[in-house]
Amino acid sequence: MIKNKETAKQISDLMLEIGSKLNQSVVLARDTCEASEFDEYRGVVGQLMGTMFLEVMNPLYSIHPELKPDELK
Repeated sequence: MIKNKETAKQISDLMLEIGSKLNQSVVLARDTCEASEFDEYRGVVGQLMGTMFLEVMNPLYSIHPELKPDELK
């Protein structure tokens, strides 16, 4: 995983931003789609966010624990 702290910080910030935008997309789908569409979409987004967290963010924070935001602790 990323050893350079500045690069790791930038990636962490981007991952948090992406997570926020994915959450916004779920709210949009909830407010505008049929229940079945929303459930399917929410499931796919959940998988994306889970993969992002487990495969990118957790390894990054294991090397740079000081970068891990309080809300993820």
